[in-house]
Amino acid sequence: MVGQYLTSSLLHKKHRVFAIDSKSNEFIGQDPNYTFIQCDITDKDSISSVMTSNQIDVVVHLACSVDNDFDPYITDTELKTSKTCDKFIYSLADKAGVRCFILLSTTDIYGVQKGREPIRETAPEKGTTNYADLKMTSEKLMNKAFKKSDTIPVIARVAPLYDAEYTQNLHDRVYDTKENVAYIFQDGEYGFTFCCVFNLIDFINGIINVPTGRYEGIYNVCDSRITTAKEIIDYEKEHHRIGAVIQKSGTGGLVLNKGKMRTDYRYFDPTMTFNNWNIDNTRAKRIAPMRWNLKNTK
Repeated sequence: MVGQYLTSSLLHKKHRVFAIDSKSNEFIGQDPNYTFIQCDITDKDSISSVMTSNQIDVVVHLACSVDNDFDPYITDTELKTSKTCDKFIYSLADKAGVRCFILLSTTDIYGVQKGREPIRETAPEKGTTNYADLKMTSEKLMNKAFKKSDTIPVIARVAPLYDAEYTQNLHDRVYDTKENVAYIFQDGEYGFTFCCVFNLIDFINGIINVPTGRYEGIYNVCDSRITTAKEIIDYEKEHHRIGAVIQKSGTGGLVLNKGKMRTDYRYFDPTMTFNNWNIDNTRAKRIAPMRWNLKNTK
């Protein structure tokens, strides 16, 4: 999903794009600036050929991510695949003299924070899920690989993604799969931090197109305000993607399953419903305006 949006944007800006994916897409044969290589992310020979035969300025590493590549269930298999891929592709980018390397990471890395302060990039990393572990490993391996390199490392810690049609991450916060019904507490004015996919694309473009300067390090990439449960319910109703909605008086009606929460990216812990954590995107807003939200996403 992210790769297709990014490809469209880069081609529109007349960049030359080398795309690697296991699935074909609608861009093949449509633009002379587009080269597609169909292979698995673990296919070292194919990827190496692209990196060493062309002068690649920027690598955007979107592989091994939920919503974009992996299914929601992250097991030891996915952890191993990601680690193998990371080590290889970082080393290859360094040897090929890539100017900048952008990694798609996740705000899941922050886990459960104390207090209500906005979560900044310096917040402690308390992620307790397999997906948080996977991306934390990716970040550490990347920083180690480029520590003495000329390649500029950029880590985009992205909140759960959505666009006008893909609203699964929104849906998960207001839907009880056990009862097969949507729910809301009180008036639904509590909320969650998400990221419209267009904010992510604007951020990546901002890094790629920077004429001067040296952007590097960690950036929280997300919408500039939380999205309330009521807004999600209203949006899904408007698009006929949600049925009856029941009103609950407290979180006691939902069951917490810590084991499932560890492996299933989509499992939402109901005890965190009213935390209203706000991810601080001030750093990222210096690069892109983060102007998109649920109301203006079409």
